Amino acid sequence: MNIPFNVPPATGREAECLAQAIANKKICGDGPFTKKCHEWFEKKTGAPKVLLTTSGTSALEMAALLCNVQPGDEVILPSYTFVSTADAFVQRGAKIVYVDIRPDTMNIDETKIEAAITDKTTVICVVHYAGVACEMDTIMEIARRHNLKVVEDAAQGVMSWYKGRALGTIGDVGCYSFHETKNYTMGEGGAVLVNHPEQVEQAEIYREKGTNRSKFIRGQIDKYTWVDYGSSYLPSDLNAAYLWPQLEDADKIYNDRMNSWNRYYELLKPLAENGTIELPFIPEECTQNAHMFYIKCKDLEERTALIAFLKERNIYSAFHYIPLHTAPAGQRFGRFAGEDVYTTRESERLTRLPMYYGLTEEEIHTVVSAVMEFYGQ
Repeated sequence: MNIPFNVPPATGREAECLAQAIANKKICGDGPFTKKCHEWFEKKTGAPKVLLTTSGTSALEMAALLCNVQPGDEVILPSYTFVSTADAFVQRGAKIVYVDIRPDTMNIDETKIEAAITDKTTVICVVHYAGVACEMDTIMEIARRHNLKVVEDAAQGVMSWYKGRALGTIGDVGCYSFHETKNYTMGEGGAVLVNHPEQVEQAEIYREKGTNRSKFIRGQIDKYTWVDYGSSYLPSDLNAAYLWPQLEDADKIYNDRMNSWNRYYELLKPLAENGTIELPFIPEECTQNAHMFYIKCKDLEERTALIAFLKERNIYSAFHYIPLHTAPAGQRFGRFAGEDVYTTRESERLTRLPMYYGLTEEEIHTVVSAVMEFYGQ
C-alpha cells in the first residue's frame, strides 16, 4: 500500500463547475463562481467582506497594505511559520520581530508578545497553527492597549473557531489559503477577510491593481480609473469554480477529516500515555478543523529515523517549518525578541502524518501500525 502525505480534496463535481465557468465566457477574476465563494464565506464566517486572492501569500500582502505598514515599522510574529507570513511585511520595508511559541499548540506565546513591543511596533501577526486558534482574547487586549493592528494568518484555519468566532474574523484582517495542501483547495489561491467595513472599498482597490474597477462592475460609476497603488490579486473564475463544489460539501469534508483525526488520536494514545510520543493539544475554547495530525518525537534524530522508517514502507510523512530566525533572510530582515526556548526544539520534534479527505480506515491503521512498529510496540 502506498500512502501519500497529501491528496488534494475533490468532490467529483469540479470538472462540471469548470465547464460551466467556461460556458459562462467569464473566466477572469470576479466572475460568477468567485461571487458565490465570496457570499459563502461571508455568510459562514460573518466577516463584512471576503475577497478571493491568488494565494494565501497575496492575502497577507493585502493585509500589510490594509494595515498601512511602512518602512521601519516592526511586526511581531512567530518564527515558526511559513516564509509568506514574514515576507508580506518585509516587502513593505518592515522589520520582523520573532517571538517564541507555546510548546502545547505551537502557536505564538501570547505571554511573550508585550515584552517585544517597541515604539516602532505597528502590527502583531498571529499564525493559527494546524487550525488551532491562538489565545486571541489576550492578544487582542494587548493590541488595543498599545494601539496595534492584528493580522490573523489563518491559512490553515478555514472552518476553525475560537470561542464561537471564525478564525480570520477576530483581528483587523484575516487571511486564508486554498493551496492544494489545505482542507479546501483551488490549486493556488487564498482569501482576505476585511473585518472593518470602512476598509472594504480600499481592499477592492488594492486587489484591482489600484483601480476602482469593482465599483464600475457594480454599476456605481460609469468608468473606472487608477486611484491608488495595488496589484493583481484576483484569481481566475476557473479557480473559484474548482473551489465552489468543495464549499458546497464543506461540512462533509470537515467531518471526514475530523473522523480521521480522532481515529489517529485514539489509536496512538497508548504511545502518548507511556511517554513515547506527544499528541496534539486542543485548548477547550478552540474548535479545530483537522488540518493536520502530527506527533512529537523525542528529538531531531528520532524524527529523522521515523520519517525514513515510514518511507521504507511507502508511507509519506513530513516535518514542517524551519524556524525563520535561523534562515539567512530571516536573520537579515528580523530579530528574535527574548529567548528561543521552544521554537527550535519543538520544530525539530514535530512529524506530520498523512492527512487528507478520503483517508481510509485501512490507511490509518497501516500508518499507526508502522509508527507502533518503529517504537517496538
